[in-house]
Amino acid sequence: MLYQLYAGLGRGVYPLLVLLRPLIEAAGGRFACNIAQRLGRYPGQESANRDRARTIWLHASSVGEVQAAVVLANALLETLGDITLVVSSTTEQGYRLASARLPAALCLMAPLDLPQAVRRALQAVRPACYVCLETEIWPVMLTEVRRAGIPMLLLNGRMSPRSLRRYLRLRGALAPLLDGFRQVAVISESDGQRYAALGVPESRIQVCGNLKYDIEALAPAQVRAASRQRLGVHDEQVFLCGSTHEGEEEQLRAGFLALAARGPAVWVIAPRHLERLPAVENLLRKAGMAFDRFSTLADTGRRADVVVVDTMGDLADLYAGGDYVFCGGSLAAKGGHNIVEAARWGRAVYFGPHMRDFQDAADLLVQMGGGFQVADGQALAALLLAHADAPEQYALACGRAADMAASQRGAVARQAALVREALAFG
Repeated sequence: MLYQLYAGLGRGVYPLLVLLRPLIEAAGGRFACNIAQRLGRYPGQESANRDRARTIWLHASSVGEVQAAVVLANALLETLGDITLVVSSTTEQGYRLASARLPAALCLMAPLDLPQAVRRALQAVRPACYVCLETEIWPVMLTEVRRAGIPMLLLNGRMSPRSLRRYLRLRGALAPLLDGFRQVAVISESDGQRYAALGVPESRIQVCGNLKYDIEALAPAQVRAASRQRLGVHDEQVFLCGSTHEGEEEQLRAGFLALAARGPAVWVIAPRHLERLPAVENLLRKAGMAFDRFSTLADTGRRADVVVVDTMGDLADLYAGGDYVFCGGSLAAKGGHNIVEAARWGRAVYFGPHMRDFQDAADLLVQMGGGFQVADGQALAALLLAHADAPEQYALACGRAADMAASQRGAVARQAALVREALAFG
């Protein structure tokens, strides 16, 4: 009954959106990006001359999931040869990143979860296999894919305790949707237990690790040099704070000022959400701190000791250019973010007490000596100075971070094998 109500509302909304499409496009904004595709209209794809049996649809919600999709897509292209990869995203930033990183794939905006949009999209793409990454549980999409007899996989699955509590309230409605997955590949044992609690048979759950550990960190020294050049730094100490949330920049400022008191230093701030740029910049102005926007550095060069990253998709490589790296969403109670992006470049990682969404990675990094959890900004500032005073010890911590990331690789081979099995390609 709940699904019928959800789908019925969607059927009523769809013609209204079609009617309002010209106004939405004229208004612009985030929702207007490729609105035709979001309505399931993919011009030219309905008659595309390609082999349906060799078409794989990878769905990745946003930038983080797209980064994992890139790893999987490259592995599939390498091992399966002549296939058609369709990669969809629900956000403009994810779509643009996929388009830039996967020129060999057909990159699209995912259809809205409305019956007409989903059916049109499936008719246009005609996949032999549908793969969604992490926790992309869209009721209409999963129902329509299953009705079409298309094998479904959920890969790189993760679920936080908070998400489990929320999903358990809808267990009766979610269980039939999750039952449609041929296999559920999860990052950790605890993720598998949470999916099992929602009704996924344990026989279908495999612990395969995290695709993001397999993001290639080729020539770290070269990437580090290139990132520092893009930031306009030379001998300065770089305090790079990635994926920051409201309230964190105020606390992190103490760490930068402590480093700057010792010598030339640059503070790089990459807000998690670009909508926060005005708030971050206002905070810096009130503190009397001049700043540059990252997007302007190539034209103007760096003129200030603070750089605000105002682009999407660059942070993962910029981490390599940092000397001291903090991962946000962890001083603020946001569950933390992906610390592996920094660790894979041989950067020790600092983070706050709120890492519930990435607790397994945080525990492992701390255990191996490549990660440091702090209670607040003052504790972080003190630890930064301690590491600055003990460079040899800090270099060992950076090496341990790289070792941790390297030890966890191999997830892509295991998850690509599940796709090959679903397609019976060998």
